Amino acid sequence: MSSIVIPKSLNRKSLINFWESATQPIYWFYEKQLFDKVKLTGALPNHIGIIMDGNRRFAKTIGLDVKAGHNYGASKAREVLDWCLELDIKHVTLWGFSTENKGRKPEEVSHLHSLFAQQARDLLKDERLHRNKVKVRVIGDINDFPEDTKEALSKMEEATKDYDGMHLNIALGYGGREEILGAVKQLLLEKTEQGKTLEQISAELCAEDVQRFLYTAGIPDPDFVIRTSGEVRLSGFLLWQTAYSEFYFCDAFWPSFRKLDFLRAIRSYQERNRRFGK
Repeated sequence: MSSIVIPKSLNRKSLINFWESATQPIYWFYEKQLFDKVKLTGALPNHIGIIMDGNRRFAKTIGLDVKAGHNYGASKAREVLDWCLELDIKHVTLWGFSTENKGRKPEEVSHLHSLFAQQARDLLKDERLHRNKVKVRVIGDINDFPEDTKEALSKMEEATKDYDGMHLNIALGYGGREEILGAVKQLLLEKTEQGKTLEQISAELCAEDVQRFLYTAGIPDPDFVIRTSGEVRLSGFLLWQTAYSEFYFCDAFWPSFRKLDFLRAIRSYQERNRRFGK
């Protein structure tokens, strides 16, 4: 193989661009090899959860407004959805906005609301969504979202409710503690409406009862959870459902998360021996 010859008179930006273009064929070849390996030689997760973290830090690193970071992050989510479709992942949960995120600066939250609405409209027009029969559900508390955002999200859910391909959950206004608390409240209301006493409810209560009222009721718990940005914690993501999930923490900020990073994460999952406490 001939070596790469770097021109002598290049400034820093040009040198970076030159290096990326020169190494692109090598990157593509390695990515293709890794894709074939994970697709053909190991068990794939049935349900992947992704904590999409690092939009703001990505933007600050390259000198952009945080709103631009969220825009890049939204585009990355569409890319990752394509990668999951290529691997025939049946269930995907993307966490895009937490209950704590509601406390950020009003202008940032407002931008995110508008971004969610636009992404819902764009996704609804995306032929890949319909060709692959992707059923989209929003999980979380969006009652305080603007009406136009709630309407756009509702239309996306309604248009895909009968699809039976991939199940895509988009977690917005989501908090794990709030989800569990809400499930318990609904369970207690159901039991009291049936005339049960507190003593009877306590005696009969089991995990399956609570699970019926979780946002993810009816779909399998995540096998695998990926978090970007280098943070090594769940921050409340699917607290109940991730009891036996495998975890992978990637240093890349979410907008910088490459297909190669994704495939390396899947390969890591395939190399593990899942014992479920046994």
